[in-house]
Amino acid sequence: MSPRQRVVDSRMIRRALALATLGTGTAAPNPRVGAVVARGARVIGQGYHRRPGEPHAEAVALSQVEMSGESARGATLYTTLEPCCHTGRTPPCVDRIVLAGIERVIASMRDPNPKVDGGGFRALKRKGVAVEVGVLREEASRLNEAFAKHVETGLPLVTLKGAASLDGRIATRSLDSKWITSGLARRHARLLRAEHEAILVGTGTALADDPRLDRRSRSPWSSPFLRVVLDRTLRLSPRSRLVRSLSRGPVLVLCGSGASPSRRRALKALGVEVQEVRERRVTPRRLDLEDVLRKLGGRGITSLLVEGGGELEGSFLDLRLGDRLVLYVAPRILGGREARPWIGGEGVATAASAVRLRRVRSTRVGDGWLVEGSLEYK
Repeated sequence: MSPRQRVVDSRMIRRALALATLGTGTAAPNPRVGAVVARGARVIGQGYHRRPGEPHAEAVALSQVEMSGESARGATLYTTLEPCCHTGRTPPCVDRIVLAGIERVIASMRDPNPKVDGGGFRALKRKGVAVEVGVLREEASRLNEAFAKHVETGLPLVTLKGAASLDGRIATRSLDSKWITSGLARRHARLLRAEHEAILVGTGTALADDPRLDRRSRSPWSSPFLRVVLDRTLRLSPRSRLVRSLSRGPVLVLCGSGASPSRRRALKALGVEVQEVRERRVTPRRLDLEDVLRKLGGRGITSLLVEGGGELEGSFLDLRLGDRLVLYVAPRILGGREARPWIGGEGVATAASAVRLRRVRSTRVGDGWLVEGSLEYK
């Protein structure tokens, strides 16, 4: 293959990746996929998967070619994920590609879904379509980390989100926390919710902050957004903003076996879903976070944003259940032994066993910084 062709292939896959991001907040629990049909360096069709039940990216791109009056015969199809070869809510993309006369398929990565898992590539090759896999694989893998983890483990991808002062505090010794980060940082943090299917807080945060935890945008195209509270003894008030905002999205309260039956009935009567999860036999008693993730994954949740508080996020780290970290750091110093740290839990015994960040990225947001990366455990 000529160097010029490699440049064209890379440019077209980058275009497909950009298209795939347009499915953020709408495609879940399906993967975000973009596709481009090109003849040489000229794009003749493109598309992305918008939401479950609608055509896949490859079909959208090929339909655009047909509507323009052109033919895709002999052209190249670029896609960020292996084309499907099974019938679900839509027909197999492989059949559509072969019927259109596509000569080459350039894909970023294999589909980890067991129903596909290389089968799409094999089917294309059997029909004489040339296949190349791996162009910008890492970028495509990051785009669909949540989808991949869910199909492989049944669990959601867990993002731990924090906001702290330069010395790692989320509240002063008097528990004042409004506001440590800038308004721009807080608005940026709310955009994270659009990238996830569920948000999780502990009882302490729900009681202290009385948050609504909703997405600011309620577009009819957005995927459902589940608001989850870990509340072992059901202390959440029926008059809380969460309960009073059920019109904005469902609320799930996860409790222990000893929770008050009358409180369960009161919350359920208002439309809140209450579900029991296992408890860890430690002191103090806590809900089993692994069981929490299994239950959320069983509901089809592929991505979970954990917003607090510090003890809850620390527990996710202690149990090695967090996958990603997003931390907003403000250029402020609170100081004080009694100021509340942004992360709690048991922590590690030695510096050598510290949790590390890989693929770290730092971005300036307002007057502070956003630090994000994948969590790596020893």
